[in-house]
Amino acid sequence: MATAYFFKAVAADGKLRTGTLSAETDKQVAQELKRQGLIPVYVGLEQKAGLTLNLPAFNRGKRQDVLFFTQELSTLLNAGVPVDRALSITAELTERPNFRSLVLDVLRLIKGGKALADSLAAHPECFSELYVNMVRAGEASGSLGQIFERLAEFERTRDDLRGYIISSLIYPGLLTLVGFGSIIVLLEFVVPRFAVIFSDPRMTIPAPTLMLLTVSRYLQQYGLFALAGTVVAVIAFVSYIRTPGGALWWDAFRLRLPVLGDALRKAETARFARAMGTLVAASVPLVQSIGIARGILNNRRIAGSLERVIQGVKRGEGLAGPMTRAGEFPPLAGHLLAVGEETGHLDTMFVRMADIYDNETRTAIRRFTSLFEPLIILVMGLLIGTLILSLMLAITSINDIAG
Repeated sequence: MATAYFFKAVAADGKLRTGTLSAETDKQVAQELKRQGLIPVYVGLEQKAGLTLNLPAFNRGKRQDVLFFTQELSTLLNAGVPVDRALSITAELTERPNFRSLVLDVLRLIKGGKALADSLAAHPECFSELYVNMVRAGEASGSLGQIFERLAEFERTRDDLRGYIISSLIYPGLLTLVGFGSIIVLLEFVVPRFAVIFSDPRMTIPAPTLMLLTVSRYLQQYGLFALAGTVVAVIAFVSYIRTPGGALWWDAFRLRLPVLGDALRKAETARFARAMGTLVAASVPLVQSIGIARGILNNRRIAGSLERVIQGVKRGEGLAGPMTRAGEFPPLAGHLLAVGEETGHLDTMFVRMADIYDNETRTAIRRFTSLFEPLIILVMGLLIGTLILSLMLAITSINDIAG
């Protein structure tokens, strides 16, 4: 059955066209628009201001603003739309007012005679050094459309991996929070009610129950002090790891964690390889590419090791050898880069390496959650079971006395 689809498309003159077409699927509408010489920008069931190809993801924050911007410019520039007109259309399609103002400011700077890369560099809160240098390389080589296509793939892949890691760790985190919350509720509110029953000095309280009552009493008396101390300790710890020395220690410590440290190392390797593949493919010099890619890494220990890699490249030692000697990247990375240098396809090998470590990061995260979830369930079950057993022993002792 045919359905009326609303569409937005760009004509050959660079103007935005809107309307409706009836078809069975949105893909058929897109094909019809292409047949008519139009570039489909949005096809959907409802007409809404500022809709994009990926609206739900777009509303998730600044990273999705940049991804949307990059995808739209990639589509329009590859279709031959001039840069200023492409920016104007992108601003019109942008839903978030703040980001629309940013795009219009970039357009204003371009019309004032600035290059696109310099205009984007005026907004470092959204466009990283990697992003700006990629655009600058595209302007120099006359391949802006291809550069934005690579940037869109880079931003989308990086966001997908980040989202996968966060979503995978949410459930174990909730399990831990609910488990400890349940124990505190039992000790703070349930156990004290039983304490009244055991106030008779003639009663012999079982040792587990006595320990439970003692912990509950201390929690009631000193719980607020313990909470305040914990808050102060957390604030002090966060302040420490924000210092250069503390941050380096914390990043090194995280890499040594069982299972999770391996996942973090592979995630950083994938992020570095993805950035390098994008930069090298755009003909950015190798030393400059490493310096730019180092800036997007989250782990300072791994980022710091790249200084030795840069020095090795400057000495003419290539890339594979210095990276292997740095000792912070998985061993396979050095072998892959050695092959890339031998074949002269270093950019392709970086992309291949990024894909490999993306997949291995997901596997490592799945391994971590598969171990952590049953472990936390077991620990919480043992703790809560011990509490209940202690109470049952006490109730049994009361029945013995009554008998």
